[in-house]
Amino acid sequence: QAVSSFLNDNSSLDYAADDILIAGGARPLIYATFKALVDPSDNVLFPVPSWNNNHYCHLAEANQIFVETKAENNFMPTAAELKPHISTASLIALCSPLNPTGTAFTKDGLKEICELVIEENKKRGAGEKPLYILYDQIYWALTYGETKHYDPVSLFPELKDYTIFVDGLSKAFAGTGVRVGWAFGPRFIIDKMKSILGHVGAWAPKAEQVATAKYLSSQEVYQPYLTNFRIQLQQRLDAYYDGFISLKKEGFNVDAIAPQAAIYLTVKLNLIGKTTEEGKKLATTPDITKYILDDGKIALVPFSAFGASEDSVWYRLSVGTTSMPDIDGLISNLRNSLMKLS
Repeated sequence: QAVSSFLNDNSSLDYAADDILIAGGARPLIYATFKALVDPSDNVLFPVPSWNNNHYCHLAEANQIFVETKAENNFMPTAAELKPHISTASLIALCSPLNPTGTAFTKDGLKEICELVIEENKKRGAGEKPLYILYDQIYWALTYGETKHYDPVSLFPELKDYTIFVDGLSKAFAGTGVRVGWAFGPRFIIDKMKSILGHVGAWAPKAEQVATAKYLSSQEVYQPYLTNFRIQLQQRLDAYYDGFISLKKEGFNVDAIAPQAAIYLTVKLNLIGKTTEEGKKLATTPDITKYILDDGKIALVPFSAFGASEDSVWYRLSVGTTSMPDIDGLISNLRNSLMKLS
């Protein structure tokens, strides 16, 4: 009931308590969504880079169909990229704001994808499985500047019958150790997911559920927290972004996409072909990753870890464990490492 009220208070989403499933974080909810909706050999469509969809396809014995997104679209999928695969898919797995990129759907971008789903479901016969959307919005409360969060059901209420949302406490409220997540969607699907997780044993601990319910019922507590948290995260993201753009202006082959949401910054380190002081040539993305870690003491995760091409030189930079006083020093370390290359 607390989650239902939280959704009503902070969005245009209206879901009764019986339409909501509480579990031990978002992961079991994503698993339950796949198991409830996807039969073996069904096609699941998702963009890359993205978080763990390939593994959930494996667990569900599904065929994964992925489209690799582009920097010019902030690594968010477009309707044009998804359209060729829509007719054979049972599920589209989307995430906004997106891990690993820290970017989000524009209103028009998401609308065009939703229109594809609506059109496809009108084509399917009464006995055919509809096309569903898994919409992971666990970072939705962390948007910055002019970025706004959009979701399929708010844009098109008729998609309420075909959309399963995944959300939770861990990201926006920095409660990674508090294992409370929630999914909401069509009641008959949520009921199936309850049955699956009942056998898996993935319920959130009762004490954490009670505490979360009390917290989410206290706007006077969580709203100031979220406001302050967003300010802190945006300061860190902006500082890293400014640092990378400064390095770019200095002539180094690096780049970054302006931060929009979540706790991540998308950065580019195109150092293929460079040679270290020790004479080692950086021939692959793993070579770059290791050099920046060993020499610059900076840990970045390549987009290839999230399903993108092995030769992608784009990375996820997380600000979750950094602080403002650290950032100038880390950018300086990176500059020194870049200067050593020839």
